[in-house]
Amino acid sequence: MSVLKDLGTKWNDLSLIIRILIGLVAGVVLALVMPGNDIIPLFGDIFVAALKAVAPVLVLFIVMSALANAKTAGSMKSVVLMYVVGTLIAGIVGVMASFAFPCDLVLVSAEDVTQSSPSGIGEVLTTLVMKIFTNPVDALMNANYLGVLAWAILLGVAFRKAPDNFKNALSNIADAINQVVRWVIALAPFGIWGLVYTSVSENGVEIFINYGQIIVVLVACMLFIALVTNPIIAFIGFRKNPYPLVLRTLKDSGLMAFFTRSSAANIPVNMELCRKLGLNEDTYGVSIPLGATINMGGAAVTISVMSMAAAHTLGMSIDPVTAIILCVLAAVSACGASGVAGGSLLLIPLACSLFGISNDIAMQVVAIGFIIGVIQDSCETALNSSSDVLFTATAEYAQMRKEGKEFHPGKDAVAEG
Repeated sequence: MSVLKDLGTKWNDLSLIIRILIGLVAGVVLALVMPGNDIIPLFGDIFVAALKAVAPVLVLFIVMSALANAKTAGSMKSVVLMYVVGTLIAGIVGVMASFAFPCDLVLVSAEDVTQSSPSGIGEVLTTLVMKIFTNPVDALMNANYLGVLAWAILLGVAFRKAPDNFKNALSNIADAINQVVRWVIALAPFGIWGLVYTSVSENGVEIFINYGQIIVVLVACMLFIALVTNPIIAFIGFRKNPYPLVLRTLKDSGLMAFFTRSSAANIPVNMELCRKLGLNEDTYGVSIPLGATINMGGAAVTISVMSMAAAHTLGMSIDPVTAIILCVLAAVSACGASGVAGGSLLLIPLACSLFGISNDIAMQVVAIGFIIGVIQDSCETALNSSSDVLFTATAEYAQMRKEGKEFHPGKDAVAEG
């Protein structure tokens, strides 16, 4: 018994990232040695389910508490501006990369793609609006984060006039939910173990052979945004070396999002990282769930690159003006990705329609997206989620720089309990 206790103590003494890496390696090794196990994938399913279960409740109470107790407006305007600019730049990067490295697609059958794509940008915006004006109980039950966020903001503002003891109770509830989140995140190594095992077991090397070029272009674009354009935005904001913060967000947020492939599931992870960085809860309590719905740089890359690849495959020549329109359309559509079943992939036909590509061909491109989704969606989610924290922190550091306060990008500002 004492041996197990000692092992548990040593395990807990390791940093979370080391424990996650151990789980990652164990998942790969076991998938190669003993594929087809039915038990190991359960660990991944349970971990993702736990994150998804706690996320809507966390968003509701964190946002309500933050607004009810807020003493300042925070840096929300700057955060939202960076979300919009970052997503637009991502669309531009995707289009430019497609011009530089045109891809031919091996079109596949789209019979298994049963979801319906939106018919126009109006449908995307309508879906988003209807997600906001929904019953709060229904929003919580269906993890509709736009609806949860809208109700949390309304109630948070209304509770500003509530007695202090009520607002303290809200804070206590938010703190308790945060503690539950930390318990769930502590299970990440076992969750990653199960998720990696499933991915390696189910996907062979064929995916890299048949669709290698489009995968390389997509991943290269996302890496360029994560390591070049986003750091430039951060540097403009707080005028210090941005890479300690960039690498910290990729390590603590992006890595987790890569394996969970869910921005919603990563909301608790991002809030915990913001807490460790010592950011203002009044700001990140709103900006993180908002970013999970509108900060979609990875989605903008996917939409623009896949649409341009479809046009190139059909021998179409895209003029600069149409390319610029595609950049804007990809950015606007990406912001609406969370409001459409299937996310960014089902917005590809909307962008393809700009080139006059038929829906039948566009849905074949969507089918390719589902095939390469194990890589594309993982990288897309990692970029989207990590930049939520990056831009939130950048806005706050920029404010601190203006006020002459000392700050250290990417470093913990709170002691671990």
